[in-house]
Amino acid sequence: MTDTADRTVFRTCPLCEATCGLEIEIKDGAVKRIRGDREDVFSKGFICPKGSTLKQLHEDPDRLRKPLVRRGFDDSGAPVFEEVSWPEAYAEADRVLRDVRERHGNEAVGMYLGNPGAHVLGAATHTRHLIKGLGAGAVFSASTVDQMPRHVASGYLYGSGGSMPVPDIDRTDLFVCLGANPYASNGSIATVPDFPGRIEALQERGGRMIVIDPRRSRTAEQADLHLPIRPGTDAVLLAAIVRQLLADGHVGSGSVADCLDGLDQLRAVVEPFTAAVAAEATGISEASIEVLATEIGAADKAAVYGRIGTCTVEFGTLTTWLLDVVAILTGNLDQPGGAMFPQPSHDRVRADRPGRPYRVGRRHSRVNQRPEVQGEFPVADLPDEILEPGDGQLRMMVTVAGNPVLSCPDGDRMDEAFASLDAMISVDIYLNETTRHASVILPPPGALEKSHYDLNFTNLSVRNVANFSPAVFDTDMPTEEDILATLALIALGLGPDADPNDLHDQVLTGLLQAEIDAPESPVAGRDLDELLAMVEGDTGSERVLDAMLRTGVRGDGFGTTKDGLSLDYLRAHPHGIDFGALEPRLPGHLRTPEARIDLFAGPFAEDLHRLQTRVTEWAADGSLRLVGRRHLRSNNSWMHNLPVLVKGKPRCTLQLHPDDAVDLGLADGDAAIVRSRVGELIAPVEVTDSVMPGVVSLPHGWGHGKPGARMNVAAEHAGVNSNVLTDPTMIDPLSGNAVLNGIPVEVVPA
Repeated sequence: MTDTADRTVFRTCPLCEATCGLEIEIKDGAVKRIRGDREDVFSKGFICPKGSTLKQLHEDPDRLRKPLVRRGFDDSGAPVFEEVSWPEAYAEADRVLRDVRERHGNEAVGMYLGNPGAHVLGAATHTRHLIKGLGAGAVFSASTVDQMPRHVASGYLYGSGGSMPVPDIDRTDLFVCLGANPYASNGSIATVPDFPGRIEALQERGGRMIVIDPRRSRTAEQADLHLPIRPGTDAVLLAAIVRQLLADGHVGSGSVADCLDGLDQLRAVVEPFTAAVAAEATGISEASIEVLATEIGAADKAAVYGRIGTCTVEFGTLTTWLLDVVAILTGNLDQPGGAMFPQPSHDRVRADRPGRPYRVGRRHSRVNQRPEVQGEFPVADLPDEILEPGDGQLRMMVTVAGNPVLSCPDGDRMDEAFASLDAMISVDIYLNETTRHASVILPPPGALEKSHYDLNFTNLSVRNVANFSPAVFDTDMPTEEDILATLALIALGLGPDADPNDLHDQVLTGLLQAEIDAPESPVAGRDLDELLAMVEGDTGSERVLDAMLRTGVRGDGFGTTKDGLSLDYLRAHPHGIDFGALEPRLPGHLRTPEARIDLFAGPFAEDLHRLQTRVTEWAADGSLRLVGRRHLRSNNSWMHNLPVLVKGKPRCTLQLHPDDAVDLGLADGDAAIVRSRVGELIAPVEVTDSVMPGVVSLPHGWGHGKPGARMNVAAEHAGVNSNVLTDPTMIDPLSGNAVLNGIPVEVVPA
């Protein structure tokens, strides 16, 4: 465990997907300085402004250190919370859960999972056990305002929603970036510390970067070529590129050629998408589209990457599928310099085997009858599931590390829905715009008070690496997994005094028994008690991690492989271990039937037909289109409560092009009303030619200061909630992902 002695510690930053290494100097029991770890095997000293704020987060007076129980409301209607002991908090959680179940049944309890949980080891190892314990059929998460199209496209193409290829940026010759701004995000669904440095290294070795984006972002400024595109039309552009690649004979499907089906059908379904058609829809000239397709086809190694701007649109899954089709056609899938599949160290050792067809829609949402995807319903449906009466109406929510009132569609109605609940349990470090509706708030430890290992993001890393970070400071607070385990046991009827270690032991035992029973496992046939006695770790999640690493593809097999991975081995390497560049994994990595890639295993031909009908509608639509934007000093809404991340010029502004400003009678600094079908807001205007004509931009995750929230710095920099404008009826039907970009809006002077 940790102590208060002066020392220097090394750990991985948990605040975004880049997983940068940090060097933290501790003096007199407090953080004195944080800088990039120059010896980190992956980030090599790179750090962004967020990483240096872990001190401020740790010391933030608004961060919760004790559980809160709501004791009613004041005269203004704001909730009144009282700090209580952990036993009292668990007893209240048990009481409200039992009460709702007795009155409305188990199906009245739903769950929402926020983005920060993906960055937490305890959440990664234990959240599914809470879902199972609750019997929650209605599960929602930030995935359907983010990356769900990537899961669905991968599921149909590769047999698993978790098989997501990433751009091999360090070895490519041509990097084409659609709807992403890695100079601000450092990558997303691609774990890339110092993405800017890697882009510049690409250009220094003679490679090129092409950025396709409605905004001239910081990444676009660095590009060799920036092509502004009308929001939401990326699928048309990519379909035209695929058509031209096929027509020009730029088809060399490389190592996947022998396991590829559907090429003839592909030729037929993309035939209508000429460069001329795409030019009319996208605003990119016909000549530019033809040159772009030719350059992608002729490049020796090309990585075509799309992210949030290509996922949070009406054709998000189709766009993501087309990105992979381009990689497949050009021979760049599963090849160095193209799009490759990482292999995390906790990957199981199993024989190559075909899988079952990828499925969605095993259940449907109660009100809108939208299909389940990856075990979740679209979060756009959540307000209806709470507010619409009838059998199965949600009357209680359990939220983990989320703020859907600010981050999800139709924010005002989302707020109304949470306010109407009979009860709510939240696991969160802040009393925010969503958790202010909770009956009980259970705060996990701060980022520096728990160990860290990226179970999720090593699945997306552009190099195969492994880093473990012990806790920096001791705490008497229960760990994330302790809280989740206790809630799971409460849900199973074992009461508020249940010991979370009982569930930790079940999780660990189940993992090891599965390995003992698997013929290919390095511990096949071993004695369970022998292995349990050898497991290391100070917490429940650390012990699970140790077992996963030791039975994984690089593990020590519990003593059978010298210098194999274990938790102790990682502790002895505080700067991480680099296992090298990504290597080809197909066809063995496929989990599709017959271990083949069927381009049309999913409903992509039908969605291309739907896209064709929308092209003509887009051409006649003169609406302004709203898009979001990312900033280097922001990721999740709670970061707005750290002074160092919100200082300076206000960032929550409505950006619009000078030509549109003249037409609308607006000037820089004016206030403008922005209206969509479902809501309106007033925002300060920033006139800039960094957005293309016909496009306006607001950042995501603002709108702080609601009564009862306890985030004082954020309230002073409140901004406006762009999701007041997000229409819950506009979703990508293949994935259930909300449409956050390309929203038609009206803008008038306030």
